[in-house]
Amino acid sequence: MRRLLCVAMWLCMAGTAAAGEISGELKLLSGGAALRASETQEAVIYYRSKAPVVASPRAEPYVMSTRRKQFVPHVLAVSAGESVRFPNEDPILHNVFSQSPNNAFDSGQYGRGDGKLVTFEKPGLVRVYCNVHHSMYGFVLVLDTPFHTRTDAQGRFRLSGLPDGEGELVVFHDRGAPLRKAVVVEAASVPLALTLELNRRKVPAHSNKFGKPYARSNHGGY
Repeated sequence: MRRLLCVAMWLCMAGTAAAGEISGELKLLSGGAALRASETQEAVIYYRSKAPVVASPRAEPYVMSTRRKQFVPHVLAVSAGESVRFPNEDPILHNVFSQSPNNAFDSGQYGRGDGKLVTFEKPGLVRVYCNVHHSMYGFVLVLDTPFHTRTDAQGRFRLSGLPDGEGELVVFHDRGAPLRKAVVVEAASVPLALTLELNRRKVPAHSNKFGKPYARSNHGGY
């Protein structure tokens, strides 16, 4: 009986320790002017607790598709050790690659189909490009925490199941410097109002996978 009581108390304490929540609303500015709330959906919001929490990789891989010469989604957040598949949904060839340290990969040219499966072992920002099309770029944000989310079309977000205590909330958007905020997770947290200024160009300057400029193309479509 005493052993059962101890187990029940431990389960209760464990549930309480991971019952915290952070919620709020994100607004984006560019040149001091507010952008549409729907544009916040390109941002990733994640939380790191002071005491690290190890993520359990999910069984199914994430997906970043090539669709109409774009990466969809444009930004994808995963935990270290998780995999991403890069299917080609276009009727043309693509060559997805990244030269980001610790997470570099090269799919080679491939047509419509499932594409290559890539496992990202090290935390960091992975800049993803297509060696065929200069305007194609995306980001895989490899995190050392399982707590991450996106906003809805109104800019609202919610992170739940967090361990109580001190930590850091980070907002990532590829067109602005990361917003970092020290927070304390409690049972009744007050919703946060966050604002991020965007001041970077939409298509970052980059070379092809050989370190050379992209060839000019006169074709506006496929």
